[in-house]
Amino acid sequence: KKAKVVITPIGNQGFIFGRGNQQISPRVLRKVGKENVIILATPSKLSGIKSLKVDTGDEDVDLMFRGYLKVVIDYGRERVVKCS
Repeated sequence: KKAKVVITPIGNQGFIFGRGNQQISPRVLRKVGKENVIILATPSKLSGIKSLKVDTGDEDVDLMFRGYLKVVIDYGRERVVKCS
């Protein structure tokens, strides 16, 4: 059975992995895969974030998340947000 990671951006900085959110290691993220990461945020939280950020300390894992990611903002609603 495949694992999923459910995460929300930290504060107004927009970090989803790394910095203040280091509980999930790059090794775990590599195993789980980008397609099994679910990002949740309210529309008001996203309004204060220019882009999502990843700083795991592992360049390959950081690159895996760069580009555009779907963020669940409400039941049945998603927004596409840039991740740098």
